[in-house]
Amino acid sequence: MINKINDFLWEIGTGEREGMNVPVRIYANEHIINTMQRDRTLRQAMNAAALPTIVKNMLVMPDGHEGYGFPVGGVAAFDADEGIVSPGVVGFDINCGVRLIKSNLSVKDIAPRLGQVMDSVFKNVPSGVGSRINLGLTQEDMDRVSLEGVPYVVGKGYGFKEDVQRIEEGGMLEGADIDAVSPMARKRALHELGTLGAGNHFLEIQKVERVFDQGLAKAFGLEEGMITVMIHSGSRGYGHQICSDYLRTFAEYQTKNKIVPPDPELVYAYAGTKEADGYLKAMKTAVNFAFSNRQIMTDSVRKSFAEVFGKSPDALDMQLVYDVAHNIVKPEEHLVDGRRMRLHVHRKGATRAFGPNSPDVPKIYRQYGQPVIIPGSMGSASYVLAGRSEAMEETFGSSCHGSGRVMSRHQAIREIPASRTLGDLKSKGIEIRVRNKKLISEEAEWAYKSVDDVVGSIEGGKISNIVARLVPLGVTKG
Repeated sequence: MINKINDFLWEIGTGEREGMNVPVRIYANEHIINTMQRDRTLRQAMNAAALPTIVKNMLVMPDGHEGYGFPVGGVAAFDADEGIVSPGVVGFDINCGVRLIKSNLSVKDIAPRLGQVMDSVFKNVPSGVGSRINLGLTQEDMDRVSLEGVPYVVGKGYGFKEDVQRIEEGGMLEGADIDAVSPMARKRALHELGTLGAGNHFLEIQKVERVFDQGLAKAFGLEEGMITVMIHSGSRGYGHQICSDYLRTFAEYQTKNKIVPPDPELVYAYAGTKEADGYLKAMKTAVNFAFSNRQIMTDSVRKSFAEVFGKSPDALDMQLVYDVAHNIVKPEEHLVDGRRMRLHVHRKGATRAFGPNSPDVPKIYRQYGQPVIIPGSMGSASYVLAGRSEAMEETFGSSCHGSGRVMSRHQAIREIPASRTLGDLKSKGIEIRVRNKKLISEEAEWAYKSVDDVVGSIEGGKISNIVARLVPLGVTKG
């Protein structure tokens, strides 16, 4: 039974499934909560609530949908000292994330050259399944990227030094260890750095259509009519391989220790074991790789704009607004039942949304709350939000990460002709560049929830404030 707490918050009590240790809390309006019941989203959330050492609540954001073992759009926290760690609760695309770049260009400036810009970006940022690039980096360079993250690649000439302070965690998680990574994963990384990939990853040229909060927008450097670029990508095959490797390692650990998880896909190990420590060290290398991947794509985007407009990225004011991570586990301190606890917060398809005055938010944004970047589906709007203090108390400082699927990829391909998707984009005046038109229906707008509904639920639930709405002018897909 799903109990309604208010118009944007619902709860499933611990009695709904045997073994549940905490309730499930879902942030959603009534339409979204009904949509979630069409697949296994809430069943997976209840299974996760039965994991040992989970604290407070198992959380589902309004973009929540069925995933591998654990719902995408889910947040779960476990005692950092005596609790568990689970690769399936993080997901395969470790640090899939989003960054936003602003400019001093207007729609009037870009309209006559939009096709040229799109062609240049499509050339300079490889996309699609198996996309590769040769940056001339050695295996030693790649290992340093995985250990040192964005500061290392900026030092190699990819980007502005100011970029580092506008990235979650400064673009690097400490404690990464390349010795915890398999040779296969390291091999997969070698030519993937600086590539977009496929699936729901994209690169969009957008305009700021509407500002909702003038003060926050000014603090984030955004104004109506401004041209922005949004990049959504992650750790590519490198992170996928790390997840796959450790799912096998954790399964062996559970067999050896006679552990039966609530779902076979929710394998876990206890903090402090060699299995858990190995995964955390390897995951951090993938996190650093993904931040660096988006950083190099940012450099490629800046070069593309410079080629077309004949001005330097500095002259075009192509500053990074922010970069947020999804699919990650982090050690954090939060208030649980009146006491401060060290936790391993797992966010899968969820975004950190720390509120104002949090020491973990970069100084330039600290008094306003962390920027939260929410991409929509292909052809729909995206949003910029800001974290609220209520999120720190209610959701471990977490928010949604996108609009969330309502159709599986296979269902979308079966039911939505590519011609319909392309025709819809054309009717909206959106330029599209895609490697494989047959697969474009995977990401069609109708395969996803309404991003307006999702973001409205987050604001209604007092988790984040809406700052600005952005709409696409051009989309690059794999």
